[in-house]
Amino acid sequence: MKTGPTGLDEIIEGIKPVEATILDAARAHTGDLIMPSRALGRLHDLAERVCGLQGRLDPSLEKKSVLVFAGDHGVVAEGVSAFPQVVTLEMIRCFLTGKAGINAICRQVGADVQVVDVGVVPDLEAEVAEGLERLTISKVGRGTGNLAREAAMTRSQAEEAVLCGFQAATRAIEQGTKLLGTGDMGIGNTTPSSAVGWLLTGSSLDAMIGRGTGVDEVGVQRKRQAILAGVETNAPDPEDGLDVLAKVGGFEIGGIAGCILAAAYHRVPVVVDGFISTAGALVARSLCPDVLDAVFAGHCSEEPGHLHMLRSLGLEPILNLGMRLGEGTGAALAMNLMEAAVRVFTEVGTFSQAGVSEKLG
Repeated sequence: MKTGPTGLDEIIEGIKPVEATILDAARAHTGDLIMPSRALGRLHDLAERVCGLQGRLDPSLEKKSVLVFAGDHGVVAEGVSAFPQVVTLEMIRCFLTGKAGINAICRQVGADVQVVDVGVVPDLEAEVAEGLERLTISKVGRGTGNLAREAAMTRSQAEEAVLCGFQAATRAIEQGTKLLGTGDMGIGNTTPSSAVGWLLTGSSLDAMIGRGTGVDEVGVQRKRQAILAGVETNAPDPEDGLDVLAKVGGFEIGGIAGCILAAAYHRVPVVVDGFISTAGALVARSLCPDVLDAVFAGHCSEEPGHLHMLRSLGLEPILNLGMRLGEGTGAALAMNLMEAAVRVFTEVGTFSQAGVSEKLG
């Protein structure tokens, strides 16, 4: 593996904005395609953004990988989830044996699935019998602290979680990945994601809180009270994404933020999934606004706060199918459209090549 950056400051310094000249050239090529001007709508925008990021007019998304970041959460002790914490482990087993929703969709779109343990409670190498080749252990801690009563993690752990995500994505890129997707697994993680969203978008707390895995109205109020208590106890700084991550976030949210930083650093497009992944994008944006050149929103989740997150980031979702599973499923589905957009850009002939008459006037 090539020697790369070793700290957040070096990573952030290495992230540069997309140059306007390549975007202009890509738009000119789109205008010459054998079809009415921009007849495929947003597909053209997607392809041009990929050109800008890759710095070339022959872009490729030939290898796709979804990284599912996993972590447990101490805040489940507050009754914020409809499922017990052990489900995190049980779902990781499903990912590794290829039996989960993300596996089915990734088989359809031709993407790899890799699970990154950033902070689940169990020792996965002892608990998992199959699929270890899909698993990376980068455990920062065994679950976060209960954010309602203490900081979710230390600042150094928050930075470590981000670096773990950066390293996992960098490995995938060095193995040939041209298109990344983010996924998540962690029972209770809509609560820290709501807290992160509230603090880093400026939206109201009530707009950020939904039913997650299916809690009732009492469960929603428990989430609200846990977040209010956590913010009062921990006093996170909304101007410092790493502080927000440390005080009220989650290890997998940090891993996703690091994955996004890696995509921007290596100039590889990354499709973010739903509510939890977009919380990671908010953290990444707070650390380095230029990361957004690399970020594509796979879909808009049914979790109500997700739309507010996307608006804050200035991202328009590729799909809106009423999904709320997580795992990276929305990101994976959008990969097909990303690849279609690039194929249109690279494979459709141009007026100048084919001698087809253009529209007059």
